[in-house]
Amino acid sequence: MELKVAAVAGTTDKNDIFISIEPSSQGIEISLKSKVMEQFGDNIRETIENTLKDMGISSAKIEAEDNGAVEVVIMSRVQTAVMRSAQSTKYIWK
Repeated sequence: MELKVAAVAGTTDKNDIFISIEPSSQGIEISLKSKVMEQFGDNIRETIENTLKDMGISSAKIEAEDNGAVEVVIMSRVQTAVMRSAQSTKYIWK
């Protein structure tokens, strides 16, 4: 899947995460802000990276603002942002 345009998903509400994604040629770049950075920052980054990898994305610029989202919410927000960026309505899991 190829990223084409900048896109967003999620909110800054409690228990959610706001994801902004845009195409990049510099590999995966993640800028993360989180209320639980010390405890879960590495896990949030890993979830974002693994979700991108699972979707076949090897290069993207991500900005994430977490407010206590659980892993499945993080994954779904990243997936939604990728689909919007790729301007696609279909996704086939690898």
